[in-house]
Amino acid sequence: MTVLWINLAIVFLCSLLSRYFSRTLELNGSLVSLKPNKLLAFGTLISFILVSGLRNNIGDTPFYVHTYNITDFTWDLIKSQDDIGFGILQLILKRYSDDPQILIFTTAFITNVLIIIGLYQYSRLFELSVYVYITGGLFLVTMNGIRQCLATAIIFTATKYLIEGNWFKYIVVVIFASLFHQSALILIPIYFLVRYKAWSKATLILLLFSGLIVLGFNQFSSLLFSAIQDTQYGVYSNINEGGANILRVIVFGMPLIIAFFGREKLREIYPESDIIVNMAIIGLSFMIISMGNWIFARFNIYFELYQIILISWIVKVFREKDQKLVYYAIIICYLTYYFFESVINLNIKYGSNYLG
Repeated sequence: MTVLWINLAIVFLCSLLSRYFSRTLELNGSLVSLKPNKLLAFGTLISFILVSGLRNNIGDTPFYVHTYNITDFTWDLIKSQDDIGFGILQLILKRYSDDPQILIFTTAFITNVLIIIGLYQYSRLFELSVYVYITGGLFLVTMNGIRQCLATAIIFTATKYLIEGNWFKYIVVVIFASLFHQSALILIPIYFLVRYKAWSKATLILLLFSGLIVLGFNQFSSLLFSAIQDTQYGVYSNINEGGANILRVIVFGMPLIIAFFGREKLREIYPESDIIVNMAIIGLSFMIISMGNWIFARFNIYFELYQIILISWIVKVFREKDQKLVYYAIIICYLTYYFFESVINLNIKYGSNYLG
């Protein structure tokens, strides 16, 4: 964990200084946008890429290393696979090097570049988003579910089209991302679900539906796993390691509770917040469902980045004199959660052939 703790300190300091030396854009005396310093933000990005790209363990990283070592990637093999995009990527990389570290570094590079650029563009408090990206656990997840997180990062670049309502460009990006992980296709119908005002009746129905699924989870899971048994995800029907930790559900839910009570102020300072909130609500719904089986938490990966953006804005819905207290409370609470999950619960050990 030493390297991960050092990385947390470096990226938080760089991103904090990046916002401190930011460029503020105003129109008629009103704040239009606040752009963090690009050079310091680049320092944040470099730390993420090096720590993630030079690892040799965590999650299913050894599996990808082993597969890269033993597989002779050919076009016939790639065409027989479901996620052909990832196969093509490995085919290209293996022409340059047989060292599997090139695969780990390349995926880490693409994933973190796309995610950090997105957080840079849409976050109100850039350093808080960077901080929660780590302490909320998503950075660790990117080193575990490599293919899905790569697909997530690609779709995250289409946030602009999601906000603008350009369904065609958004769907094109989603289809491209699905070449790396087919579950990304779930974002196509999701696009039409989030185009409504946050906290409407549809929101309440969605959360109520999630709760009902948990209560009748045995029946729901039987129907779902029967539907996917002939797909590459059919193997999940044989996995039963219990539900997601209730603490994770609470952590995901708290920012949305704050956003609900400050919804009018949030719309005032961030007009596009309805879509961000709706994406976070859908993520929470999957987290609630995952209390029946943790595998459903995997779908939340596609929505967690929007929760991170939301957290960077909810500080501003409080009175100005209270904002500093809320900011520090978020820092302390997420640090505590990170320590509990990574050190006590998961006992994460970071390994690298390059970093001490």
